[in-house]
This record gives sequence, C-alpha cells and structure tokens, in this order.
Amino acid sequence: MSEAKQVSQTDTSANSHPVYPDEAPKAGTDHVLMVRPVAFGFNAVAALSNAFQHAIERQEAQVVQTRAQEEFDAYVDLLTKQGVKVRVVEDTPEPWTPDSVFPNNWFSTHEDGTLVLYPMSEGRRGERKPLELQAIHEVVCPRRTLDLTHFESEGKFLEGTGSMVLDRKHRLAYACRSPRTHDEVLEEFCRVMNYTPVVFDAFDQAGTPIYHTNVVMCVANSAVIICLDAVKDKAQRDALVESFTKTNKIVVDLSFEQMASFAGNMLELIVEKNQSLLVMSATARGCLTTEQVRTLEEDAQCTLVVPSIPTIERVGGGSARCMLAELYLRP
Repeated sequence: MSEAKQVSQTDTSANSHPVYPDEAPKAGTDHVLMVRPVAFGFNAVAALSNAFQHAIERQEAQVVQTRAQEEFDAYVDLLTKQGVKVRVVEDTPEPWTPDSVFPNNWFSTHEDGTLVLYPMSEGRRGERKPLELQAIHEVVCPRRTLDLTHFESEGKFLEGTGSMVLDRKHRLAYACRSPRTHDEVLEEFCRVMNYTPVVFDAFDQAGTPIYHTNVVMCVANSAVIICLDAVKDKAQRDALVESFTKTNKIVVDLSFEQMASFAGNMLELIVEKNQSLLVMSATARGCLTTEQVRTLEEDAQCTLVVPSIPTIERVGGGSARCMLAELYLRP
C-alpha cells in the first residue's frame, strides 16, 4: 500500500513550492453551499471518532432541531449581508442524515473546474443526495469529476476539507491522520489535483486523536490559525512551522482549550474588492485573546464574521467552517 509523504525536519520537498508575492490575488471564493437541516441531531456512529459531539435526551430532539434551523438561518443572513453568495439546499428527512448540515466533508470544488467526491465513513455517506449534487452542478458546472467514493468499499476514507485543510495558493494539503483520513486516499487526491500532502498526527489534551484536520487548523491567505501543542511530534511540528514560514503566513497559535472551543474551525472567504472575511463561530471568537484578534484583524487584514451556532456545535460536533462548502465556478 502506498503512503502519503510525511514531512519531517529532514524532508523539505513538501515546502519547495514557489512563494507567491504579497500582491498576488488572494485564494478564496465568495460562493458557498449550505444545507439547511431538517433532521438534525446526535449521530452516535460519527461520535465514535468525534469527541466534540454531545448526546442529547430523546425529549430534547425537537427543541434541538428548531434551534439548529434558527441558528442556520441567522448564519445565512449574516453571510449574505457581508456579500457572500449562499446557495441554500433544504435537506430531506429520508434518508436520515443528522450531519448533513456539514456538507464540506463529502465534496469539494476547485478553481480548475473539478468536482471531487470523497469516501465517507459509515454514518456519513448517505449525505451525498441527488438534490445537493444537482445544486452543485447548477452553480459550478464542473468540467470534470474526481470520484474517490470507491475507496469506501475498502474501508478507506477522506472526508473532504474536514480531513484536509488546503492551501490552494501553494498547492499544499495539510492532513492529520485519523480513522477518517487515510494516507492512500489523500495521496490519490494530491496526485490528481497536483497538491503536496503535509501529513502529521494530532491529539487533544486527553491524548485522543483529532478526527478532522479542520478542527486543529485553518489556513488563510496571510495567516494560519493552529493548535501546535496538538502536534506532539517535534519533527512534524517544526516542519509545519517551516512550511508556514516559507508561505509567508502569520501563525496564530491556539491553546488546547481554544481548539476545544472550535477556534481552529475557521474559513476565509474573499468577497468584492479582494476583501478577506474570516468566518468563525461566536464560541471561537469568545475564546480568542485580545492580541490574537488584533493579529487577525490588523496584521492579517481580515474582517471577522461571527455567527452564533451553539446548538449545532454542541450536538453535531462541528462549527462554522464545517457548515460551508466553497463553490468555485467553472473558469
């Protein structure tokens, strides 16, 4: 079985990409797809590897569903007011897919017109529904599709931009290993899409492996927000910092407590006049220090966009970034 390359102190090939000048256009989009929940709830199967989820009592189910829809609608309204073009797809009650509000895990779109479909872990793959696929094709009109779903039959998964955090400008795919992120699938994505994998291992404060990379880190045009303490291997940690330095990133280092508050789960969107919007939840914003906020707003020149989604975070175990699937229109 082939394995994706692990970056170490003595292996700098993953960092040999060109450094873009500061005046280069920012990598990002102002189009996103969001799936409005109709059957949101606790997914016991997904929770086996997602320590961020919290179970609910049966009598809470309707209240949780109502609150999730209210949080979702307010989030869409907030993005729209900031100039983001949001394509909302109403989920269907059947098949039951309580995590469908997190669509970035089963597909991604790319600047060259490629649509990628990903192999999902058990309990998540039902989210690939015809209605969502139709909406993607209507907006993006992809020129080709990279279908990796056949890996599901081998028990090998790669859950989209949850498993990978992409530096699209420098063609880097950061990925922490987990039951939902398999080296072989990552390598295949990188081979076809011309990315270099940067693979590492990450753990929470209790020593539990992190299930998705976008819990640990976010890559924006000018900054990286990451919990470096989660990467216990010094060689891996040093290689990540070296990569950030070579790609001219300001590093905002998070604590374990901040990571647990979804501060790593952010996404940068680029709207009119090349304006950078850094989207994060109110939970994440509330745990940042004054200096971290100043760095993001002044040094990285990001406008912070802060939806309040506490119910979705607590029950679903995902946050603001997970709810956004970027749409890149066909060139």
